[in-house]
Amino acid sequence: MTERTLPPCPPSGRRGPRTVLLRGGAVYSPADPFATAMLVEGGHVAWVGSDGAAEAYAAIADEIVELDGALVTPAFVDAHVHATATGLALTGLDLTGSASLAATLAAVTAFVDAQGESGGVLIGHGWDETGWPEGRPPTLAELDAAARGAALYLSRTDVHSALATTALRTLTEGLAEAPGFDPEGPLTKAAHHAVRQTALARLTPEQRRSAQRATLARAAELGIGALHECAGPEISSEADLTALLDLAADGEGPEVFGYWGELGGVETARKLGAVGAGGDLFVDGALGSHTACLHTPYADAEHTGTAYLSAEQVADHVAACTEAGLQAGFHAIGDAAVAAVIGGVRAAGARVGADRVKALRHRVEHAEALDDASIAAFTELGLTASVQPAFDAAWGGPEGMYVQRLGAERAAALNPYAALLRAGIPLAFGSDAPVTPLDPWGTVRAAAFHRTPEHRISVRAAFTAHTRGGWRAIGRDQDGVLVPGAVASFAIWAAGDLVVQAPDSRVAGWSTDPRSGTPGLPDLTPGHPLPTCLRTVVRGRTVYQR
Repeated sequence: MTERTLPPCPPSGRRGPRTVLLRGGAVYSPADPFATAMLVEGGHVAWVGSDGAAEAYAAIADEIVELDGALVTPAFVDAHVHATATGLALTGLDLTGSASLAATLAAVTAFVDAQGESGGVLIGHGWDETGWPEGRPPTLAELDAAARGAALYLSRTDVHSALATTALRTLTEGLAEAPGFDPEGPLTKAAHHAVRQTALARLTPEQRRSAQRATLARAAELGIGALHECAGPEISSEADLTALLDLAADGEGPEVFGYWGELGGVETARKLGAVGAGGDLFVDGALGSHTACLHTPYADAEHTGTAYLSAEQVADHVAACTEAGLQAGFHAIGDAAVAAVIGGVRAAGARVGADRVKALRHRVEHAEALDDASIAAFTELGLTASVQPAFDAAWGGPEGMYVQRLGAERAAALNPYAALLRAGIPLAFGSDAPVTPLDPWGTVRAAAFHRTPEHRISVRAAFTAHTRGGWRAIGRDQDGVLVPGAVASFAIWAAGDLVVQAPDSRVAGWSTDPRSGTPGLPDLTPGHPLPTCLRTVVRGRTVYQR
């Protein structure tokens, strides 16, 4: 892709918004499936069409971008992130992929030594004992020795349990009495929330700002134009969300839409400028930490996980949000947690009006353990499924964590994206970063090549869920698509050949026929390189250029 800037047009009265013409590539647009050019005026798409027709706009453009065959698509929307935690992992101790307990402890020591005498709390993320040959997390004594006595917080990959050194535990008042406390091993439930709050409270404003900037910069580099930040009193803080929204408002990176996950937190959400009182409002925990709430016990533990909220509490929150005209949302992974959400939303509808509840498209984050009845209930209640296909890529398959925790039959039923789409349920894709990395094309690939074949969806459907789906989840149905009048948030990609990929080869064959008018997308077959982002534009502003 090359660029050349034309001299400004001669003055002719008041100058309008800056105009940019892109031509000579492939533009992914329902307005013209064969489009090769696009005109942007200010912050909106003004026209989409062919290179030949684009000549009429060349003389009036302030800038012409020669695409040289590159692909232009809507920018991605990551519908579930934790920006500060993601930035801390990007800039600090990231244990994702650590192959053993020994390697993890060695990485901790190297990290602590590199920090010197900081005097503060050190933070890391990403360990996962399920793939280690030792088959267990470190003991407190092992962790203290590796950390050389420093105060250290290490969240597990699912961020629903954590390791904390003795120095950090000592700083946390009332820890030993909190549910989920373990004197030697990982902390879960309220004990985990307590040490996390202790660690995050000791971040300086500059540490927080640096972490948030790192996340926004990484998102822009990956063609992500908007993020849904899932904040709350147990996972971040009011100050953290305010700082992130202020940083995003400066306009140097992706847009950020905040959610505040606090039971009864309608007024707080409004005060903070959040678009919803939800996100990570925990109904349960996570499968890896044995805290997702199930109807029947885990395959590798003699309990059914943890219920944080009842159906009655869900109903009260949804009713309050609906009365306030504010979207609610809940973190629910296990089948019992999903059932509590469904029961609560249904009860709220009986209380304040089913149509009013349905109109707000209340969200369920993760929604992994779904059966036919729960999928039908999602349709009935107008719920949006905010889901993370990278979870299946990381933990699915016959040897994955899902099978360890649930057994093969229950594991194979998780994350049924094809059934959700068949039922007409809106999907919004995200990463839950830092649980899984910011990786939009990898997320699309994970949905299209789901480890359980019957749950696979087409690349086109997955791409829509990761672009337009994120906008629809916040009630912006007109955005996330490159048509005249839409917001000009897009990315330019070096992508190779464009193809049509679908689980059914008959559908793929017809879609490839030019008569179908189906635009192609990059080949995401596992093993193929993912597209490289060349430029990311948010509302007409370039926020990243390779």
